[in-house]
Amino acid sequence: MQGIHKSIKSFMTLSSAKKQKISSNATDISSMNEIRAKITDIQSSDNLSVLSLDANGQTMRLMALGLSFPLSHDLEILLGVKSSNISLATSIQGELSISNQLPCIIESLEIGTLLCSVKLRFGETLLRSVITKASALQMGLHEQQNLIALIKASDLSIIKIFQTSETKCD
Repeated sequence: MQGIHKSIKSFMTLSSAKKQKISSNATDISSMNEIRAKITDIQSSDNLSVLSLDANGQTMRLMALGLSFPLSHDLEILLGVKSSNISLATSIQGELSISNQLPCIIESLEIGTLLCSVKLRFGETLLRSVITKASALQMGLHEQQNLIALIKASDLSIIKIFQTSETKCD
């Protein structure tokens, strides 16, 4: 409870110009995060594929319907996920059906009128999660805090495939 009051108090002491800047930035819920990953396994049935991936040494899964391009093991891809599709947890007890549970550190918080934009470091990758201000305050979020970013396999998309170039020397 003390963390909530501290977060509210620190927000209330900001100048109104700073509050306006924070408020406008924290509302960009449509921004797309990018995660570079390598395909480690592909399972397909009918029109459905589940890809196992390695991103920053962490196993991830992507669920896709009707892939119209060929994929193979060890292929490097760029994943996309909306900021509003990244949930946060400070701790997890028990099992979850959410496949992607990424250990992160909070780099910064931007608290707006209704929303909070949380900048996260996942290995070498920076992510942004947009959650409600009420949730951020309830969780007592602060910079340098360890937490878990939760992303459903169906919320990931492939936005780029990196072609491997094998050059031949004559």
